[in-house]
Amino acid sequence: MNVGIDAISVATAHYRLPLPALAEATGVDPNKYTIGLGQQHFSVPAPDEDTVTMAADAVAQLIGRTGTDEVRSIFFATESSVDQSKAAGVFLHGLLGLPEHVRTVEFKEACYGGTAALQCALALVARNPEERVIVVASDVARYAIDSPGEPTQGAGAVAMMVSASPRIMAIEQKTGVYTKDVNDFWRPNDSSTPFVLGHLSMDAYLDAFTGAWDDFAARNPGVKSTDFARFVHHQPFQKMARKAHRQLMSYTGDGRGDEIIEAGLHYSAQVGNCYTAALYWGIVSLLTHDSGLAGERIGLFSYGSGAVSEFFVGRPAARYAEHVDGAAIDATLASREKIDFSTYRALHEERHVDSRDYATPHVTGAPYRFAGVKDHARRYERNKRVA
Repeated sequence: MNVGIDAISVATAHYRLPLPALAEATGVDPNKYTIGLGQQHFSVPAPDEDTVTMAADAVAQLIGRTGTDEVRSIFFATESSVDQSKAAGVFLHGLLGLPEHVRTVEFKEACYGGTAALQCALALVARNPEERVIVVASDVARYAIDSPGEPTQGAGAVAMMVSASPRIMAIEQKTGVYTKDVNDFWRPNDSSTPFVLGHLSMDAYLDAFTGAWDDFAARNPGVKSTDFARFVHHQPFQKMARKAHRQLMSYTGDGRGDEIIEAGLHYSAQVGNCYTAALYWGIVSLLTHDSGLAGERIGLFSYGSGAVSEFFVGRPAARYAEHVDGAAIDATLASREKIDFSTYRALHEERHVDSRDYATPHVTGAPYRFAGVKDHARRYERNKRVA
């Protein structure tokens, strides 16, 4: 029985900042960002947007195509959680008016959380093929001003309907996993931005890749990297994915170059780092930019700092291209409002870090918005400006 991704949709934030604008304002050669990192823009949330509103946008698109019959679980993956106790998926559930008879939980392990949620969803559907599971990964990557991570910020969500007999991509059962306690990236409870050790983070990423590959190979005797037509690697920025790919090619003796990952990199250069959603933006990018992959094996590498990783395999369905709307995604990205450096910095500094009452200005053009805080509780609502 095939189990996997039956439908998929994406959402991002209201604003975009071109990386050359950040470079010019901070005295950096723009090529360091556009060529060195491989990034062109990053998405910036409006004051009335967050992980829940982006997730709601993505899930609303998803269920508009699939309905909610036999949806018994909602798994929300994020490392930009809006509450220390209540799952972001519960806010989402109420905002969208989803069925009551579902389990709703939140997954966290840095950028790996989306894959943890997906794997749990696959297992549930394999146990009961009549059920379906909504998996949504949504994050805002926000780094300290003037830090090395600032140009790698971003925001976005990906929602997936997991089912038997998937129309987009089946996921193979055997995977390779790896965990090692590494302080390469972390965000304490009292900090609104993470602490990052850049060189250690890259080394941890590469070590986790070969570690997950070794476990995968041990569980799949005789497997070779040449068995895979394409790869999609976790992509906080393009250079990191390219380094991972070259590491695997060197490690396995595979002589192929970056041409087998290119189709999966288009969107990350436009939205920036989406943490738990980053790999899945890459998968959507691959499926919208390469229409000849039906039945092929696609190698997928998921990584979360700290560090946890997994190598797993997807096989696109026969007519997958009919179920991923690249034109709509391009239109979404093009519709973002371009902002200048000073506007971006003001938005970055305006973020609330307490639970005192406040109302947010009405900015976003998305279908759902974060209205503010009242009596210490976050309030969400449909956007009355959207038909």
